[in-house]
Amino acid sequence: MTTENGPGGAQPADGQAGATQQAPRLSILTQYVRDLSFENPRPLAAAQNAGNRPEIQIKVDVRAQQLDQERFEILLEINTEAKAAEEAVFVAELTYGGIFGIANIPPESLQPLLMIECPRLLFPFARRIIADVTRDGGFPPLMIDPIDFVSLYRRRVQASQTAAAQAAQPDGQPTN
Repeated sequence: MTTENGPGGAQPADGQAGATQQAPRLSILTQYVRDLSFENPRPLAAAQNAGNRPEIQIKVDVRAQQLDQERFEILLEINTEAKAAEEAVFVAELTYGGIFGIANIPPESLQPLLMIECPRLLFPFARRIIADVTRDGGFPPLMIDPIDFVSLYRRRVQASQTAAAQAAQPDGQPTN
């Protein structure tokens, strides 16, 4: 509800004149492949062992950097390694980035937004690139399962809190 307040127009009825609240905004300004590497060290052996499923390890990391007042770069790093009989079958490494425009976000919500929601928006595109590069390398496309960025964020926060607590302890003093 608004009330008229002289020639200036409408003002909020709750008495907060001049305190207009802007809506939070998150937009993807651009996305890009920052770095992509695919290694197929033994293509002939991989083709001969087509029936054997390799063991695949996937590591994911997220980094964020503030570029200016409202722009942030988010980098989603996905490293995959397939091994059969302790020998590398393929290695795919991707750093996929995005520049995000972010405004009117409360300070306490900014870090979770950058480390959870932004990579969640980038992930489907990075997943497709990994699938395409493994297929183009002569293997079945590697379809990475969805990633729980909330758990990844919580582990990172826990690790930084543990490191800070250990750094605060004097050497040789046990913690209680």
